[in-house]
Amino acid sequence: MAQANKIALVTGGNRGLGKDMALSLARMGTDVVLTFNSNAAEADAVVSEIRALGARAAALRFDLTDITGLDGFVTQAQATIAEAFDGAERLDFLVNNAGIGRGIPLDAVTEADFDTFANVHFKGVFFLTQKVLRMMNDGGGVVFVTAAADRYNVPNYGLYASCKGAIEVFSRYVAKEYGPRGIRSNSVAPGGVATDFNGGFIRDNPGVQQMVISQTPMGRLADAHDIGGVVALLCSDDARWLTGQRLEATGGFNL
Repeated sequence: MAQANKIALVTGGNRGLGKDMALSLARMGTDVVLTFNSNAAEADAVVSEIRALGARAAALRFDLTDITGLDGFVTQAQATIAEAFDGAERLDFLVNNAGIGRGIPLDAVTEADFDTFANVHFKGVFFLTQKVLRMMNDGGGVVFVTAAADRYNVPNYGLYASCKGAIEVFSRYVAKEYGPRGIRSNSVAPGGVATDFNGGFIRDNPGVQQMVISQTPMGRLADAHDIGGVVALLCSDDARWLTGQRLEATGGFNL
C-alpha cells in the first residue's frame, strides 16, 4: 500500500542493499533522503532513479565514524528535508543500513578495529537513532539492518556480528520505549548477497557463492531486492502491527 508523502532516511543508500532499499521505498510512494560516505556521483545517480519513479529524493554526506558530527548532520538533514520536501519538518522512517564489513580473526582484533566497528555498527547507530527519533512523526518506524551471522557463527566475523547483535537488542528497546507514540522498531538480518560489501567477498568468490546456495532451501543466492523489499514492507502500513521483531532474510540459510 502506497505511503504517499511519507519521508524515509536511508543511511548508505547510494549502493548495494541500501540503494535497493531506497528504490523499493520510492516505488511505494515514499520520499527518500539517502546518505553516502564518499561517492557523491553514485548518490546523485540514485536520487535521479528515485525521481524517475515519481518520488522525491535528496542525498547527504554522512560518516558514521564521526560521532562528534552527529548533531551537525541532523541539523543538515532537517534543513534538507525542509528544502526538498516542501517545508516538511519531520521524518517518518529511519533505515539504519550503512556499515562496513571485514573478517578479522579474534586473536588479530586490535583496539582500533574494535573502536571502528563499534562506532559504525553500534555507537553511531545508537546515537543517530536517538536524535532522529526526536524529529520523527508518531506512527513512524525504525529498521535496523543487522546480519544473519549473529545467529549462525562465521569464523573471523566475531567482532562484526557482536556489534550487530547489540543493535538487535537495542531495536527491541526502541520498540518498547517508543511504542506509545506508535513508532515501531524491527531488525532485518540479511544473509549472503552478491554486492560489493566487504570488498565483494561473496560477489567475487564462486566457491563461497556455491556454499551459500548449497545450504539455502530456496536454492539460489539473494539479490539486493530480496532485502530491499523486506525493508520497504516494514515501512508500510501493512507492517503496522509488527514491532520488536528480527526478520532473517536469508532464504532459509542454515535451517
